[in-house]
Amino acid sequence: MKVTPVVRVQSEDFDVQLESRTLAEGRKDVGALVTFTGLCRDEAGTLSALELEHYPGMAEAELTRIAEQAVQRWPLTGLTVVHRFGKIPPGENIVLVVSASAHRRAAFEAADFLMDYLKTRAPFWKKEHLVDGDSGSWVEAKSGDEDDAARWSS
Repeated sequence: MKVTPVVRVQSEDFDVQLESRTLAEGRKDVGALVTFTGLCRDEAGTLSALELEHYPGMAEAELTRIAEQAVQRWPLTGLTVVHRFGKIPPGENIVLVVSASAHRRAAFEAADFLMDYLKTRAPFWKKEHLVDGDSGSWVEAKSGDEDDAARWSS
């Protein structure tokens, strides 16, 4: 059975339990469900919000392309990717990956792969808004993110 990943880019928050339940409820072929939720952190109390911008259409297409690679690479029974945009305060959700498979290794690896590629390839730009009222800087990519993604090519 071909799995079609569910990919959404949205400004509103998401419900991790609902998204997980949607992938697994009533299914007898799901033996493992792995979720990763990325949250906005406060950077030691200096950050009031993280603003995420994207190109509508392009972001969805790239997330779908990455999700389809995961479905081809691992024997998944379901996959959901949700990425938010807009101004997100510390403690709120930013990104969700839910991977379902008959076996844990495939579910873990697919979720890990997706996050590595979302961090390096997804067309989102992040700007920090600081507690002191200053509009902070655009966040640069970290070299470690590229190293993490490179391991999937070998």
